[in-house]
Formats: sequence, C-alpha cells, structure tokens
Amino acid sequence: MSERVHNCPAIRVMMMPRDTNAHGTIFGGVLLSYIDQAGAVEARKHTPHKFVTVAMNEVEFKQPVFVGDVLSFNTELVKRGRTSMTIRVRVEAERFEDPSRVVPVTEAVLVYVAVDAHGRPIPVCADKPSSRPEGG
Repeated sequence: MSERVHNCPAIRVMMMPRDTNAHGTIFGGVLLSYIDQAGAVEARKHTPHKFVTVAMNEVEFKQPVFVGDVLSFNTELVKRGRTSMTIRVRVEAERFEDPSRVVPVTEAVLVYVAVDAHGRPIPVCADKPSSRPEGG
C-alpha cells in the first residue's frame, strides 16, 4: 500500500461513468475542476475575503483514474503572499477493485488572489481561520 498524506482531505469524491473520456478513464478536466474546488476549500481557511483562481501550475497526471475510484483531494498552503495564496493539491485514489490500494494520481499547485467587490486584489490579511465571522 502506498504512503498516504496524513491530513484530512478537503473533499472526497467517487468517480462515476459520466466523468469518463473516450478512452474509458476519468477525463482530466473533471479532475482539474475538483482540484480547483479543493484548493478553494483550503484558501478560504486563510482569508475572510472573496478570492479568485489566477493560476493552476505544475499539474501532473501521474496515474489514470477509473470509474468507481474514490478520490481524496489533500491540500496545503505552501505560500502566502500579500494578496495571494499558493495551494498544493495532492490527489489519491482508492481503487474500486481494492480499496486498501491507494495510489497518488494527480498533483497541482494553484494560486488564489483575494479580491474586493470590484475584483481588484486586496491583502489576504494575517487573520487566523478562527477569526472569520460566523457564517462567512
């Protein structure tokens, strides 16, 4: 069994037939969408402001993903700039035919920028997640 990332996944998703490409594996665009969502879950822990995705860097598809695989999207903040946050997303698959078999399938680095109501960059701020207003 492969070494697992020891943090709580931002999201977990079972891959379905609707997610496949012409070759019968999961379409890379589906994975990129989930990667962006997982990165956003991590980014919202680090700023009380709205933010946007500005870059998806270093995307590496390491192994194919199949229907029935359960994917865990593990995230970590790797850098906080004045207005930006760089988030690494590592994706692991629990294989359908053997859930004890976990393999790294994709990894990406994303950049999010905090923005004001007009979409202009603003400071991320150093607030801790616990200082976020309730419901925000």
